Amino acid sequence: MTSKTTPEQPLPVRTVLQMVGGWIGKLGTVWVEGQITELTARGGTVFLTLRDPVANVSARVTCPRGVYEATVPRPVDGARVVMHLKPDFWVNKGSFAFTALEMRPVGVGELLARLERLRQVLAAEGLFGVDRKRRLPFLPGTIGLICGRDSAAERDVLENSRRRWPAVRFKVEPVAVQGPYAVTEVTEALRKFDADGEVDVIVIARGGGSMEDLLPFSDEALVRAVAACRTPVVSAIGHEQDNPLLDLVADVRASTPTDAAKKVVPDVGEQLTLIRQLRDRGRRVAGGWLERETAWLAAVRSRPALADPVREIERRAEQAEQLRDRARRSLTASLDRAQDSLEHLRARLVSLSPAATLERGYAIVQRPTGEVVRRAADVAPGAELTIRFPDDRVPVRRDSAT
Repeated sequence: MTSKTTPEQPLPVRTVLQMVGGWIGKLGTVWVEGQITELTARGGTVFLTLRDPVANVSARVTCPRGVYEATVPRPVDGARVVMHLKPDFWVNKGSFAFTALEMRPVGVGELLARLERLRQVLAAEGLFGVDRKRRLPFLPGTIGLICGRDSAAERDVLENSRRRWPAVRFKVEPVAVQGPYAVTEVTEALRKFDADGEVDVIVIARGGGSMEDLLPFSDEALVRAVAACRTPVVSAIGHEQDNPLLDLVADVRASTPTDAAKKVVPDVGEQLTLIRQLRDRGRRVAGGWLERETAWLAAVRSRPALADPVREIERRAEQAEQLRDRARRSLTASLDRAQDSLEHLRARLVSLSPAATLERGYAIVQRPTGEVVRRAADVAPGAELTIRFPDDRVPVRRDSAT
């Protein structure tokens, strides 16, 4: 708007709206993808709302009946379409809407191709990597359940979980599980549970449906929200053959809501059986150990040293007495031999003593010091000597001439 206005020179409403209409008319045409809701037909015109599949944003569209009926197959509420639109502004009502020039349904093949391209992009970023998946707790304190309001999926998860473990606790967040609001509501519930410190596991559950019905669970925004969660997430969407991208990014994939209950909550009966088995095994192990130890103790007690300790002492005493007697005999024999040797030696010494020599009629020549003179040459002339007889002694002096 280029017109200058002032409080004194305002423009009338018709002029302003005409200017807005002229500006919008210059925008041209555009191809838009969205989801059809609120589809109604009146006369030669079909009125519908085209919603963004992710954000809570929508626009009114008027479609000539000829354009609508030329679309094969004819779109219905919830259908994904690509539309060639021209923006229009109705000056009389001051309202804005798009006029459909052409409409094309988004086919299954095209949807699958788009999902495959998105899957490759997310996989390249590592969002589906096994190393980033977390293990579920053995027994979660509280489970956050995201599901449709009063849905069969909710009943399956709650009933099967409580049947397996009656004390399990749930926080349930009912959301839209198909349609234009599904992605936004599921994402908000997911973030709410992830911020709740009491929730240990988050389960996103939905029953089966067509591929179009399950498209919200392959939405990029929801997939990235699950990847950013700190709390483990279980995907329980559809049936075994269904495989939305949510299954790939979740920490655990359950084939059905019932299977989710089996994966999240342990079976109390199975655990009691396991406890009994472990207890019986422990008893067998402990019993076997006691039996082995008892047998070992009996074998030890049966040994002579423990069976009759007094007899062992007596045996040892007998051995000690035998060793003592042997030692005594050995010592006595040694003393006797020593005594005999001593007597022989004494007799020998006596036979070789000076007294014995004198008794045999010999005399002994000694110096005054008592030293025995063995040769005459050893005595110097004039030296004083003593001649010793058995019962007397005679002092003599060697003649210097002899």
